[in-house]
Parts: sequence; structure tokens; C-alpha cells
Amino acid sequence: MDLSQPTQANVEFIIEAIKTKLRMATGAAMQASSFDTSRYEDLKDIYDLVSSKDRFSVSEVEAIVSELGRLRA
Repeated sequence: MDLSQPTQANVEFIIEAIKTKLRMATGAAMQASSFDTSRYEDLKDIYDLVSSKDRFSVSEVEAIVSELGRLRA
């Protein structure tokens, strides 16, 4: 998938990938439609970080979820 463009489809892909990778129990509460494409670069940065690691500590997951919450529209 080409993630170079800030489209809503890419936002949806990124959010779903982050939720899957972090195995988020509260993933249902985080809808891709809650994120605006104007924050795409920030979302992409989080996606790149999440994609680059195999494991996350509880504090890392909390920090990522907190940052995602800050980026919601």
C-alpha cells in the first residue's frame, strides 16, 4: 500500500495496523474516522514507530495510545 499520500483510506489502514500491532483491547473505541488527514504525518510517524518494533512495554503502549488520543479530531 502506498502510504505517501494523506488520504482517508491511508488513515484507516494506519489506524487498523496500529491497533493490530499493539493488540489493543480498546481498539473498537479508536475509529479511523476520528482522525483527520491534516494530522496524517503525525499518524504516519506513529505507524512507522509501531511497525519497526516487535514488542512494546506497557508504558510504551500507554504513550502511543495517549498520543493517538491527542491526534483525534
